[in-house]
This record gives sequence, structure tokens and C-alpha cells, in this order.
Amino acid sequence: MAAPVVVPPPPPPGGPQPTQRTSDIIGTFRPTKLFKLAKSEISVTSLDFDDSGEFLLAACGDESLQLYNAKEGKQIKSLFSKKYGAHLARFTHHSQSILYASTKVDDTIRYLSTHDNQFLRYFKGHTAPVTALALCPASDTFLSCSLDDTVRLWSLSSPSPQGRLNLSTPHLATYDPSATVIAIASTSTASILLYDLRNYDKPPFATFDLLLPETAPPRDWTKLDFSNDGKSLLVGTNAPTGHLLLDAFTGDIKAFLARRGPGSRAAPASPASAVVAGQGDMCFSADGRYVVGASGADKDALIWDTQAVPDADKVVQPMASLPFRGKIGCVEWNPRYNMMASADREVVFWLPDEHVGVKAPP
Repeated sequence: MAAPVVVPPPPPPGGPQPTQRTSDIIGTFRPTKLFKLAKSEISVTSLDFDDSGEFLLAACGDESLQLYNAKEGKQIKSLFSKKYGAHLARFTHHSQSILYASTKVDDTIRYLSTHDNQFLRYFKGHTAPVTALALCPASDTFLSCSLDDTVRLWSLSSPSPQGRLNLSTPHLATYDPSATVIAIASTSTASILLYDLRNYDKPPFATFDLLLPETAPPRDWTKLDFSNDGKSLLVGTNAPTGHLLLDAFTGDIKAFLARRGPGSRAAPASPASAVVAGQGDMCFSADGRYVVGASGADKDALIWDTQAVPDADKVVQPMASLPFRGKIGCVEWNPRYNMMASADREVVFWLPDEHVGVKAPP
């Protein structure tokens, strides 16, 4: 007797869809689920998916942490950090434990279990606000940048830093996908420093100077990120000129990703003001080919193809504009599913719409 054929159930409404080639559906993403916050004036300041792509974490301006099930398209719980505030919330490699930076009282990084809302550890040492948190892709270690002019390397298993770099304005940092290189953006020197993670106490093995007339001023830098193949380095900015795409090996500018206006969130180097903090309003797609981000001038999301041929001035225009009625203050791409999330004063899930017949160029 033949074995019965098992047909998998359809994905739930608002959840991610079966895997498709990103190039086939990149222009068809549309907002499918919107989650309002407790108060309309509250803004989301950071977003992060866990490694499995199943959960999304949002840090909010009301000192709350919102947890969502991305597969099922629903909110799971709210956690509060009223005493210390919360920003730059990140999952560890365990979906039930997170890191986040304090925004008041002190500058401690907090390690929290979302299962029982209990702190697992405190990482103390910074003496000014933390401006970046990055988890190592290959281990339970992470790095932090601060306005105290230090970068610190930590292990989740110890409250004391494993290492420390004293640098001028190291406001942004990230690991490369192989977890062998860390890139640090120094805004006062307008440079990107690359360190061998195994010898981080030695001078950087490469320094990329970005103090050029045609580039965004360093005070407008908001994000630093490697593509998943490690070949490109994205410098996200608030400038109306858009973002910088660098060759990760040489530091050469591969393209200026043009948009229609300035970003709406504060960069780490911005003077203290009423502008809402952010983590950058752009990100790579999971395949590393595309960058998605806020348009700057209107409420659409823009898609850039990093393989597109730039014009004579190295400018790459957006290949698609995704219609949206709200603002985009931050955006994250799901690492496992064809799905993305954006946020400003609400959290929005985006999925491909099979009825939109738009494909990326081959």
C-alpha cells in the first residue's frame, strides 16, 4: 500500500511564506500586518530578528520591549525596563535571551531572559551611552560601542569585558559573516577601521578614509553592516544623498545608494535633541544583493540592487518603490524567511504579494 502524501499546511495569515528566490519577489513586498503600540506618540527605536527568523524584538521609547511571533503574525508579550530604559535590543543565539543598552540611570548593558523576565547578567564598564551592540555570528560574544570613546568585547558568560579598544568616536561597529573581522566606524576621523578579531589589540589591518566631498558627513552615519558574503560594507546615513556601499576589501566606494531626502532618526554623533534615536533605516536582504530602506522624503520603502551598474558618478537609483502609508524609522530583514519588518510608531510585517507581478532584473 502506497504511503499517504503529506501536504504541509498553508502559512498562517500575516506570517512568512515558503522560501522563494529573493530576486523573484523583491519588488512585490507589501505591508500585511500592523501592530500598534500602547500610545500613538511612542516610537520604536530598534528591531531585531532571532536566528531562527521566528521572533522579532522591538525596543520602544516608552522603555518597553515588545516581542512578536513572526511566523504566526502575532504579538507575544511586552516586557518593561522602566528604571533603566531600553535601546538597541538584540537577541543572543538563544531565542529566549536578549541584550539591550540602558538609556538612563547608568550605561550598563543588560542580559535578560524573556521567558521569566529575569536578568541573567549585567555588563558594566561604559561611562557614556552605548551607540552600537553587535553579536558575534559564530559565538556567544558581542561588542559594544559608546560615546565614552571605547569599544568593548564581551562574553555572555562573564560580566567583565574580554577586551577594550580606546578610539576616537567609535560610534558604530559590526562583525563580518566569518566572525574573523570587526569593522569600526570613527565619525571624528571619517574612517572605517578593520581589525583581526584574533588580534584586536594590534593596530587595524586596514583603514578606509571616507572624508570625501561627495560622501555624507560622518555625523550622519547611522549604521555599519557587512553583506552576507563579506564582500560589501554598507554605511547607512541620514543624509539626503543616501547610503554608501563599499568594497569590504579595498574600501573603494562601489556605489552611492540615492534616496529622496534625509532620514528621520538621530545618528550616534548627532547632538542631543528631541529627535528619536534609531539604529539606521536600511538593511541588506538575506541574500546580500539588495538593500531596503526608508525613502527619506515620503512614506515609501525603497529597494536598491547592489549589482546594478552605477552611473558615471557611482550613483545607483532605487530599482523599486514599495508603497506604504506610514513612516519608516527602522527596518530589518528576516534571516530565514522572505519577510521584513519596519517600524516607526507601529511595527509592520511585510510579505511578498503574489498578485503584484514585479520581478527584479536577472
